Parts: sequence; structure tokens; C-alpha cells
Amino acid sequence: MEIAFTKMHGNGNDFILIDEFERTIIPDDMKGQFAAIYCDRHFGIGADGVICLSKSAKSSIRMRLFQPDESEAEMCGNGIRCLAKYAFDTGYVKEKCTVETSSGAIPVAMGYRDDEFFATVTMPNPKFDRKDILALGEGEYKEKIGNYEVFAVNTGVPHAIIFVESLDSVDIATVAPPIRHHTTFPNGANVNFIQKTGDDKISIRTFERGVEEETLSCGTGATAAAAIVHKLGIMGTIINVDTQGGPLVINLTDGTKMEGPAVTVFSGAIIF
Repeated sequence: MEIAFTKMHGNGNDFILIDEFERTIIPDDMKGQFAAIYCDRHFGIGADGVICLSKSAKSSIRMRLFQPDESEAEMCGNGIRCLAKYAFDTGYVKEKCTVETSSGAIPVAMGYRDDEFFATVTMPNPKFDRKDILALGEGEYKEKIGNYEVFAVNTGVPHAIIFVESLDSVDIATVAPPIRHHTTFPNGANVNFIQKTGDDKISIRTFERGVEEETLSCGTGATAAAAIVHKLGIMGTIINVDTQGGPLVINLTDGTKMEGPAVTVFSGAIIF
């Protein structure tokens, strides 16, 4: 038996993409286990998640993302750009399409600029109320957790946002897990530390739920951070977000849009 795959990344947030457009390759009840095995960076291919691309009755294509802890994420901003590149290169979609996710249909516009692939993803509008974040309590989320003031927003998945003076001073592996598992987040939350670096620019580091460690970039996290700094009146509607793996642009002028690149690393096959 042979399973073809494509390794891709969006700003260093990397994925194993399985093309199930014509038929199911990995049975649904084994997809989580498959992700746990092959996302392992020592004994597997190595990735932050496994993307399964399939046909959709509602949209141009469907995306499902399975994480190293075997959970299925609602959506993924960097992952959608990777999915879009693969689908565009394969001819499944044109310059504009919609992607079915558990967070709804996500419009994507895409194309190449000087041989580099970029996609603009219309993200779910940020939700600030606790019931929409899936956080306990009433009203908008603002909590003191340990030594940090924590804000939260849902941009397709729940995100905690923490402002810091310097990202270099934060021991994320130690500080993030208690926030990620805090009792106010029954389903957990991604944890983002942000530093203001300009009038319209922030830098960010993200500890991702499901991956259970820091990743080089998180599209929904960058969007969540931009939504918070805009809501608090710190910045305007166009915010440049520097992730560990590269820049993203979040535009809140008309809806919520995220622009960034996607890269195909290599293709291969798992042979049993």
C-alpha cells in the first residue's frame, strides 16, 4: 500500500497534505492516529498537522486538519493557504474559491507574484464574547492569569492574547501551558504573546493547542492578535504581524482578511 503526500508550509507552520479529492485515502476513524504518527519529527515525516483535502457539497473544496495530539482543529489560517496552493497548482480551483471548514465557508483569493504564491484568506470575523470564544463567564474576556493580563478572542479557534515588553524574555514552554489549560477555557485555547514593534506592526509567538508546543507561525493567532490591538485602539485596520516564520498582513478594513505565502516543500509516498 502506498499513500502519496505533499509537505507544505505557511511561514514555517508546516503540514502533511493528503489529497482525498477523488477518494478517501485514510479512514476517518484513523485520521487522528495517522497525524500522531506522521507528524512526529523523529519517527515520522514531521509536521504541525495533517491536512486532508476533499470535495465539498457546499464549497469549492473541503479542508480537515488533524493535529499531533489526534484532535481535529476547527480551521487553520496558514493551513488554508497551503491547501489553496495545492488545489490551485493541481487545477482543482481557480484564483478564487471557498473552503469548507468546521468554522464555516472560508473565501480565498490566490495567485503567484514573481514565482511566489500568496493567498488572501477572508477569516471568520473576530468574536469577543465569552460564549462565542467558548470561555466561561459573561461578557468579553479579560482575566489575570498568573502574572499576565489575558485577553481572548475567537478567530475560527479560541486564542488567548498577552501583551509583553519583549518576546525574548518569555519562557513560552513554561508560561503558556497553564494559560492554554486554564479553567476558563473548557476546550483549551491557543496562547499568543505579542510585542508592539511599530505604529502598525507587532511581533508574535504562539503556543498552539493540539500541537502542544510553540509553532513558527499561526494564522488565526496573528488575526486574533491584530483584532485585539485594533479593538483596544492601539492600531488601525491594517496590521503587519511578524511571526517567527515570516510576516503576515491582517486587514480589518472590510471584514477580516489575512494575506501571506505558502510553499510546497516536497512530495513523497508512505509505503507499507
